[in-house]
Formats: sequence, C-alpha cells, structure tokens
Amino acid sequence: MRSVLTWAVANKYYMGSIPSVFRMTFLKKCFIAMAVAVVIVVALAGGVYHWATNPVTLATPQLDVTIKPHSSLRSVSLQLNRGGVAVEPELFVLMTRVLGLQSQLKSGNYEFKAGITPYDVLQKIARGDVNEYVATVIEGWTLQKMRSELDGNPALTHDTAGMSDTDLLRAIGGPEVDKASAEGLFFPDTYLFDKGTSDLAVYKRAYRLMQQRLTEAWNTRAADLPYKTPYEALIMASIVEKETGRAADRPLVAAVFANRLKIGMPLQTDPTVIYGLGSAYGGRLKKKDLQTDTPYNTYTRNGLPPTPIALPGVAALAATMNPASSTALYFVSRGDGSSIFSDNLGEHNKAVDKYIRGQ
Repeated sequence: MRSVLTWAVANKYYMGSIPSVFRMTFLKKCFIAMAVAVVIVVALAGGVYHWATNPVTLATPQLDVTIKPHSSLRSVSLQLNRGGVAVEPELFVLMTRVLGLQSQLKSGNYEFKAGITPYDVLQKIARGDVNEYVATVIEGWTLQKMRSELDGNPALTHDTAGMSDTDLLRAIGGPEVDKASAEGLFFPDTYLFDKGTSDLAVYKRAYRLMQQRLTEAWNTRAADLPYKTPYEALIMASIVEKETGRAADRPLVAAVFANRLKIGMPLQTDPTVIYGLGSAYGGRLKKKDLQTDTPYNTYTRNGLPPTPIALPGVAALAATMNPASSTALYFVSRGDGSSIFSDNLGEHNKAVDKYIRGQ
C-alpha cells in the first residue's frame, strides 16, 4: 500500500514537472492526427460512395456477363471486368464486404445496360437476377420440329447437333432407346434457361416432364381403356392432339378412337397417314396417299401406329386417359375448328355431305 502511494505521489510530481506548454502541444498533435484520420476516412467513404452510385463504364451499351459457379468475390469482380463491366476490383470487393453480401453472390448470366452503377451491379448479382432465355415447344409439334427450333436458338449451346434421335435418348438416359422412334417422348412447354445452357439440358427437362405428366395421367385413367401400357396411351394422345381443332372436343375425339379400338375398327385418321408419308407428303392428302401402305397408315392397318406422331400436351393426355362417355365412331370437322360426332356411318355421311361437300 505504501509503495502504491509512493508511486502516485511520484507520478503526480513527474507530470507536474512537465511544462504546460508541452502538454498542450502533445494534446494538440493528438487532436490534429485524429482529425486528419477522420477526414481521410470520410474522404475515402465519400469517394467509394461516389464511385458506387455513378454509372459504370460498359464496353457496349448492353452486354451479357456470365458469372461462373463457386466464384470467389475477387473472381466475380475480375469476371465483370473481362466481360466489359469496368468496376474497380478493389472497390467492388470493399463495397461487397461492407454491405455483407460476399456470401450471397450467385452464378448465372446477367444483362447490364448503360447507366447501371457498381452498386446496382452488386445488388443484381446478389439477388440472382439472371438473364433468362426462353425455348417454347408447341403441342402437336413433331420431334423433328422441336429439334429444328432448338438448333436455331442462339442462346443455347448445341451439344446434340448431329445426334440421331436414338443417340439423343441414350444421352438423356431414357430407357426407350429400343423404341422405333423418340417421337412423343418430350413434353411441349415453355422452358427457361441461362444463356449458354446445353440444349441437352432442355431435352432432359422435356423428357422428364413428359414421363411425369404421362405417369400422372395414367394413374388417373378410366377403367375400360383399350391401352395396355402408358406408351400405347401416349401414341393415342398424340393422335388426339393432332385431330382436335376445338379444345372442348378432345374427350369426344378420344372416345371415338377408343371405341374403334375396342371393336377392332381401323382408326382411319389422316394425321397418321401424313406422318407416315414424311417428306413425300405434298401438303394436300390425296386418295392415293390413303391407299399407300406405311406402318402409320391407319386406313390400311388396324390398331395403333408403332409410335406417337407428335408431342401431345397435358390436355390431350387427360382426354385420352378419360374420354367422354359416348358411343360415337365417327367425326367430321364443321370447318370452324369444331367437329360433329356420329354413332353410325349413315349419320356420318350426312354430316360429310353438309360440312364437306356442301350439300
């Protein structure tokens, strides 16, 4: 206790021995140093703010930049620069860390337009506001048409170019590689993707979605259908898709063909004939075409064709699995997209005379 008191007295004596002018000079220097530090920090913060909130220089008025998966923060800043977005890497890293967004940056293809600021660039990548592209596959298209459309999509990487349909199925991993055709195995829908996505990825999604939709429809099918397997039902759904002009008629169209199959009556459907003719079809079906035998000619052959003839949509699948309760065996188009249905040939011929021959 005595030593502590002795030290306190000595310290007081020592400090008291320092002239006040020196104490004031020391404190003044400390204050100035702190003030300078504050000014520097404020200036730096102001500089970063000014940089972050003013438009960044772009190589072109509008451009796309792809951020690779698992990229580090610095790598993201460098990828932006290489892509034509001239952000200052060190400032971009600093801004990202200050905002606590370093773990939220997402990969993908991003579109940037003139006038965007570094702050907006960061927020866009943190949100994952990627630039999505669209591939639309229409109900009733053939697989050949689908492949042609995807081949012509400039936003896709064309990894399936030159593949046969069988090779395509093998690449997808589909068990139907032993089928005569890949026709009908891809679901018509609108598919979103990032720029540079492999077209194989789109085919995989379309294939899996068709498997899902077909299974769902098959599991809710009526009890007395003439189809032994989901694939047979898929074949019929493709015919229903091509034969239906008005959506409300689908269940009746499906009923006509189901009724014919049950009694062993030929389907006699023109779209199957056209599909079987392939490139030989001249755009107008002629009598000789109906008499030209192919595996798809349902005038010359009974039962279902060997494969689907198109890509059926969900409505055609639903109608095929649950057709209308009807005894109709015939139908003919009225010319306005709708059809008139008949139970016997006499009624059908009258409808043909009225709506086709104009009598």
